[in-house]
Amino acid sequence: MAFSLSAGTGSSPAAATGISYNQLNKIQKRLLSGGSALALQANSSSNPSSSSFNPTYTPRGNGDKGCQDILSSNVKVNANCLNLTDADLNGRGQANNETSIAYDPNNPQVMVASANDYRTGDGNCYTSYSGDGGRSWQDSTPPTSFTRGEEEDVVDFGAARQYWGGGGDTSVAFDTKGNAYLSCQLFNRGEPTSNNPDISSALVLYRSTQNGGASWNFPGRYVRASADVAASGISPFLDKQLMTVDNHVGSPYQDRVYVSWTEFAADGSAFIYEAYSADYGEHFTPPHLVSTTSSLCVQTFGAGTVATTGENSTCNENQFSQPFTGPDGTLYIVYANFNNSVSAGLPEEGDDEGEGGDEGEDAAGAALNAADPADNRNQMLLSKSTDGGNTFSPPVKVSDYYDLPDCATYQGGKDPGRACVPEKGPSTNSYFRAVNYPSGAVDPTNPSKVVVTFGSYINRHSNESNGCVPTGFSPFGLNLYTGVKVPGSCNNDILVSVSNDKGNTFTGTTADPRVLQVATTDPGQATTDQWWQWIDFTKTGKLATSYYDRQYGNDETTGFSDVSLSGSNDTVNYGVKRVTSSSMPPPTQFDGVFFGDYTGLVAPSNANPLWMDTRTPELFLCPGTGTTSSAPQLCTASASNAAVANDQELRTANVAVPSS
Repeated sequence: MAFSLSAGTGSSPAAATGISYNQLNKIQKRLLSGGSALALQANSSSNPSSSSFNPTYTPRGNGDKGCQDILSSNVKVNANCLNLTDADLNGRGQANNETSIAYDPNNPQVMVASANDYRTGDGNCYTSYSGDGGRSWQDSTPPTSFTRGEEEDVVDFGAARQYWGGGGDTSVAFDTKGNAYLSCQLFNRGEPTSNNPDISSALVLYRSTQNGGASWNFPGRYVRASADVAASGISPFLDKQLMTVDNHVGSPYQDRVYVSWTEFAADGSAFIYEAYSADYGEHFTPPHLVSTTSSLCVQTFGAGTVATTGENSTCNENQFSQPFTGPDGTLYIVYANFNNSVSAGLPEEGDDEGEGGDEGEDAAGAALNAADPADNRNQMLLSKSTDGGNTFSPPVKVSDYYDLPDCATYQGGKDPGRACVPEKGPSTNSYFRAVNYPSGAVDPTNPSKVVVTFGSYINRHSNESNGCVPTGFSPFGLNLYTGVKVPGSCNNDILVSVSNDKGNTFTGTTADPRVLQVATTDPGQATTDQWWQWIDFTKTGKLATSYYDRQYGNDETTGFSDVSLSGSNDTVNYGVKRVTSSSMPPPTQFDGVFFGDYTGLVAPSNANPLWMDTRTPELFLCPGTGTTSSAPQLCTASASNAAVANDQELRTANVAVPSS
């Protein structure tokens, strides 16, 4: 999820206020994460209608009652049973998505997992913990219902307590002392979703002190706080915060907690910032600018170029930052950037929904439209800090990449304004919002080796030679290609870019995505989609990469999906292993438009990918039951994009990392 922040001074988090979806400009709407769009559009005229859910019900009989735990080797992580939710609120009482997982470096059998969890009706930050390497799990509940309403030099909500309606965008990590940490975004939706105008929000950190995620400190500690109880709607706006902990023994910044995020400002910018805690998550620094200025960033879209820290930067449109550290204490933050000198032009403001942009935005759009409208690549950048997160180097290009295609163009108008992963052929079942993002890690046996993976729709298997040709942008500013629905033509791959000099240069810095190494090397992956990867190195330096995969059965033409794991000893040659025991149908929760934004993975020796799984049928109250004359009965139901409406559960598997 995502909410707002304003710059602070001194050494404390700063107060800020909220912003609405309709206040964002076109490039900001493109960059906004799926979870944030879902949350904000509930309060805007752009909210998708739920009226399309008109199911046919089938009595469940003696079938599973919503408590299914294990599908072969695929273990359910969230320990709750499925709530029975009204059809017009499907997803709101059940779904889990946007996963993160970590292990205790002192005892890799101890793991903690987190996700956006909707069991209480709205999304919130929930956790699970395991003491047997992920083979079994128990739930724990972070105490998110309220935080302190007044904290000196931090925030003043005007009351002793600040109550929260929801939360999300979770990530977890361990330090070297056996403490686990949870990063959570807390927020209130305001009117008209509720009768409370409060649209306050906060980035909050929780610590599980030496019990492996079984319980959490209360109240959570502010990373940033946003007080807008009267809904003034003043920007900026925070999105997609992720966290890491430097858990390398001997690092000069051992046990430092880092959080990075995107900040959407009223001037149209979207900078990346970072803050850290040097006291085990008790206090955090003011924000530090990560996306500093660079000659790699030449198109600023007419947006502001002054960060909240006062620094000037042309790298002002970014999203999905991920922090990670090396054994020597270097902090790396990798992120997607949209300021590159692409020859294509975004459409002018107002072209998608009849909206009007300001004069500066229209002028910028017109200037870009004068360019060659074919190429639509963007770039993955990496910034690093060698002083514990206080300052950052100018960004380095990890690689160019091509994002997923505009959904509405290829999927019958579904999910307008978002990209997705269309299946091939005439059906339009796969329309959940999705983008390509980076995931990075440092080889523990070689601190100079930094690896970043990311998805790209143009790659060595998908390019002009087999009919996949970039053709500019849709009216929403999203990528267009020929061959999107043609079997054997376009498909998303997981690319690998490697640095052997501590992130100063990468193999993808000058190499085109069409020739860059991929982790998806099975023959069947050459003509099918893979997306939403995460990586980790084993303790012996073997690279593990997990991701969604459509190479199995008829996934590529039905919109079903699986999870696969790639492994490599040298980041050049890869083995691939199927992780899911059977294919998963397209997600139907939230009318099929929201499946999260990312997945998680850890690999101390074996790998534990953590994914959203749709093989559990959703349950409903059978029509005509639960009355004075008929006891309530359970039913399954059909969905517009699947034979049976489904839930989003969390599942993992303990899998040996394959070799080539």
